[in-house]
Amino acid sequence: MQSRATTVTQYLSELPPDRRAAADAVIQVIRANADPLLEEGMQYGMIGWYVPHRVFPAGYHADPRQPLPFACLASQKNHLSLYLMSVYADGTSDEQWFRMQWARTGKALDMGKSCIRFKRAEDLALDVIAEAFQRVGVERHLEVYAQVDPRNRPKGAPKAKQVAKKTAKKTAKKVAKVPARNLVKKSASKSAKPAPKK
Repeated sequence: MQSRATTVTQYLSELPPDRRAAADAVIQVIRANADPLLEEGMQYGMIGWYVPHRVFPAGYHADPRQPLPFACLASQKNHLSLYLMSVYADGTSDEQWFRMQWARTGKALDMGKSCIRFKRAEDLALDVIAEAFQRVGVERHLEVYAQVDPRNRPKGAPKAKQVAKKTAKKTAKKVAKVPARNLVKKSASKSAKPAPKK
């Protein structure tokens, strides 16, 4: 749900106390670990952390007047959502790392295609979120974004996300085939051995 609040303070003041406490816990973690080049403010009716135009003049490709989004926090109808563009933008490695680290905490991860859904701060692996912000700074975010920014794609070239999906599928198929081939070779070599002499 988009808010008409013009400041982060105003946005938080409009939330019920329980949601305000959960949102504030996330905000404190982000502020303590975010790249200093990021700015915090309202973006698309949510609390946003973004790469300002002074750092990336081209802005967001969908609306160049907007600075490039990095992360957002929003209060939705039934939950809070934390959008981590910095984690899922590359389509493979950063998101895989994030999911693996979260799984190690033992907490359930309610993660959609673009956000983490939660109701309380206790639902979150805040240390993993902190590490994600430390791991992916503005420089890394811009490198990944350059690969997916449609303004950098030659006409007729496939979209970066399509390429990433195809690459991920090919890799998964190769990995799945390797153990099977090895097992076949091992069993074949065992059956080829002559029976021991009595």
